[in-house]
Amino acid sequence: MDGTVLVADDDRTIRTVLTQALTRAGCKVHATSSLMTLMRWVEEGKGDLVISDVIMPDGNGLEALPRIAELRPGLPVIVISAQNTIMTAIQAAEAEAYDYLPKPFDLPDLMKRSARALEVKRRAPARKTGEVEPKDDLPLVGRTPQMQALYRLVARVMNTDLPVLITGESGTGKSLIARAIHDFSDRRSLPFVVASAGDLSGMDGPSTVLARARGGSILFDEVGDLDADAQSRIVRMLDALADNAPRVMATSQSDLMRKMEAGSFRQDLFYRLGGVNLVVPSLRERVDDIPLLADHFLARAERDGATLRRLSTEALDMVRTYSWPGNVRQLENSIRRLTVTSSEEEITRAEIEAVLGNQPAMEPMSGGGEGDRLMASVAKHLRRYFDLHGGVLPPRGLYQRILREVETPLIEQALDATGGNQAKCADLLGINRNTLRKKITELDIHVTRRRKLM
Repeated sequence: MDGTVLVADDDRTIRTVLTQALTRAGCKVHATSSLMTLMRWVEEGKGDLVISDVIMPDGNGLEALPRIAELRPGLPVIVISAQNTIMTAIQAAEAEAYDYLPKPFDLPDLMKRSARALEVKRRAPARKTGEVEPKDDLPLVGRTPQMQALYRLVARVMNTDLPVLITGESGTGKSLIARAIHDFSDRRSLPFVVASAGDLSGMDGPSTVLARARGGSILFDEVGDLDADAQSRIVRMLDALADNAPRVMATSQSDLMRKMEAGSFRQDLFYRLGGVNLVVPSLRERVDDIPLLADHFLARAERDGATLRRLSTEALDMVRTYSWPGNVRQLENSIRRLTVTSSEEEITRAEIEAVLGNQPAMEPMSGGGEGDRLMASVAKHLRRYFDLHGGVLPPRGLYQRILREVETPLIEQALDATGGNQAKCADLLGINRNTLRKKITELDIHVTRRRKLM
């Protein structure tokens, strides 16, 4: 990696760690805790890359981006922030930041992004379309990699005309994502219409929906549940769209690919809706976001007039280990109930158990038919694998090849989840530590002991 990097952050530890890492990688580094100093360096023509925090003692890093673009067109800026909400990612995208990373960030990941930023030119500044009003009531909160990747994708697609298909389990916030795409886009001043099967019925149903939307956005909520007649009406409506047509979005908790293969969902509709596919992770796939969400809902309850509550350490441990089959919606309802029923400022584990005790620990991971979703996906993959050989058997050794395909990502994900701690990883997987070491060697898995920064 070669170039001069300007680092601006009021946290001395972060400045030190980034300076050391970038210097070891071959870069020259200028680090400061002042936004004013950073802007002076930019004006003087210093730097090939900027890495900046958002909240600085003397200003806001996001608000400085247009000025940086004006002074130094093509100078890439990577924004890092402890404000782990979708708004930060969207504002960073609107301000034409090269990239955005939440705190705590993965240092190797930031180094890779910095290397890419130094190798490519920053795209030309786009015309600003207006300020975005914060939506504090959106529980689109999360610092996990899954949610941050989703935020970045939302920010990239919100001002395009591509149709968007949002998939995920019930209660994950699919409709909130759709609403956010509309509310933060160029169409924010136009209507957002949720179209049901009833809205599409009758001769004038589709045209009435289009008239209501007036070039805004149309959402087909849980499109996989619509019957054949409603699906055909949507296809005809989409085929008839003209200039100034509304943005089309759809949500589905069911596997539309499986429904299409089973003949219960139209293939032409599937491909018309799937311009961009956004997958919203389940809550059990982003356990580290649960405390953030719980605090968010507790704070919201206080704003609504409830007494301020907090979760005890034991209660939080239980909240983190529960599977949350109803996802964010179930968590929100449980927290809301606890703010009313809890008699003390600190919510105890016993109170959590009382709320969750009569709820299922886990729901089936699919709508039935072929077992759980993972098994169905594996079966589908294997069917296609055999089909690709055109009736000829695949090469010998299939069993070990398939096990390796599953084993490698499983161990990699477990290592990532435990920060590279092999003892914790072995315990998580339920295998002996020596067995884990042997697998790491056999499968040529690279282990990095990550240091998370606050």
